[in-house]
Amino acid sequence: MAKEKGLGRGLSALFGSEVEEKSSLEPVVGESIQQVDIDQLIPGRYQPRSVMNEDALNELAESIAEQGLMQPIIARQLDDGYEIIAGERRWRAAQIAKIKEVPVIVREISDRSALAMALIENIQREDLSALEEANGIRRMIDEFEMTHEQAADALGKSRVTVSNLLRLLNLTPHVRKALAEKKIEMGHARALLPLNPDRQIMLCEKIARESLSVREVEVLVNGEDRSAFAKPSSRKKEQTKDADVQAIENELSDQLGFSVKINNKKNNSGEIRISYRNLDQLDVLIEKLKK
Repeated sequence: MAKEKGLGRGLSALFGSEVEEKSSLEPVVGESIQQVDIDQLIPGRYQPRSVMNEDALNELAESIAEQGLMQPIIARQLDDGYEIIAGERRWRAAQIAKIKEVPVIVREISDRSALAMALIENIQREDLSALEEANGIRRMIDEFEMTHEQAADALGKSRVTVSNLLRLLNLTPHVRKALAEKKIEMGHARALLPLNPDRQIMLCEKIARESLSVREVEVLVNGEDRSAFAKPSSRKKEQTKDADVQAIENELSDQLGFSVKINNKKNNSGEIRISYRNLDQLDVLIEKLKK
């Protein structure tokens, strides 16, 4: 049988073998699977998934009704029941299937380990939305004081992928909502990132109204029409920025995990501006620059 994904090399390195062992979705030595009344289980407080697809749940419920729940739910005991750590989607589907009891592995798990397990299980699912994934990664980074590189290692993703996902959280609530509701695609959302909030909203509505392609949006933001949507303070310099400078900005942003802007003057002097949102991010940036 293929080994189930656990917390990943990054988290096991940070928290030790105990956390890695408790992240397993299979029983470990000394553990057993017990049948628990489905009404005794409650959703986990660390669930990063904000929306569960109803059609997918119903499909899973049909499978459970026919074959039973094949993979046990991971939970920890409370005074009046059990808190789900991993397997909330299976639990909800079992409720739809009107299953009375479900297989559960009960573990003594700290809040720290519970958060790690819930995040990893959900982030590694392919059907988690980009925003849910970004929020989960941000929470993991903040809770565990991790760098982008450590988070990427823990999740089995590239650092560039993690950094790009986290940039989605810089979008306005209006644009994030449109992305969550699938009125725009992730490519659209990423193209809107350089714009100020008002321009983001304006172009977001234009995308939904006119069904613009990602390429058309990129042309509006980066091409001849950029002046209509760029930040007022940077409109003039963005118009004259050449492709090489833009490429260097993108490369530095990917390597550092922070927004990088280059102001290249006519005499070839200039400045590099790196943006951070709080002192914790500044500390991370300083450590990266020291390497």
